[in-house]
Amino acid sequence: MFEFITNPEERGQVGIGTLIVFIAMVLVAAIAAGVLINTAGFLQTQAEATGQESTDLVSERIDVTSEVGIVSSSNTNELAEIRLSVSGAPGADQIDLSETTIQAVGPNGQANLVFTSVDADDQDLSSGDADFAYKIEQGEFAVLKSDGSIATDSDAVLGDQDQFTIVVNPAAQPFGSLDDGDTASSVYGSSQFNAIAGDPSNIFGEGETSSLTIVSPSSATTSVELTAPDLFNTNGEAVRL
Repeated sequence: MFEFITNPEERGQVGIGTLIVFIAMVLVAAIAAGVLINTAGFLQTQAEATGQESTDLVSERIDVTSEVGIVSSSNTNELAEIRLSVSGAPGADQIDLSETTIQAVGPNGQANLVFTSVDADDQDLSSGDADFAYKIEQGEFAVLKSDGSIATDSDAVLGDQDQFTIVVNPAAQPFGSLDDGDTASSVYGSSQFNAIAGDPSNIFGEGETSSLTIVSPSSATTSVELTAPDLFNTNGEAVRL
């Protein structure tokens, strides 16, 4: 009824074939497991990176606590400075303002502003200069530290306990009409600049509006709308924008 294998050599051949099939199955399973582990690790890494980027977009944001314009000492129809007081959003790590950009749209077009601490002659800006903001070039902004001094690349870092002030030139595009062809530093104090400053339409002033988008190094954005009052009253006064 049953057939018995009596030849030992035939019995050995059957065992080797089974073993080979078993080993092949184990190898295939091991390769498949390796692929699954590698794929799972890759997906985990991607998920962690995406999660971190999403967190940074929310937390690594710059908060604007106030927007102020300083009325010019020579012409009450225009501003000498536009100042934005900024701090880190709750939970934010240190934010490097020297790597921050500002996308600005104003009465004279649009521009992307980047950090600077020097004028067109590569001289350090000084907040002690009268109307120093006019020396900030088109396409740039400066940062004041809490003690009122100009921040450099190395110390323009916004911590969770810090509050700095971003300063932009209301005479430079897109706020005013000064552009790269007639930079503020090159004409400041000259008859050309006095002619420009004497025309309120050339410098951000009464009743004008502008919109800013502050982009942190982690690409988190903060939008700000600036609206100047319809009437400035006193030279050198601070007006809310």
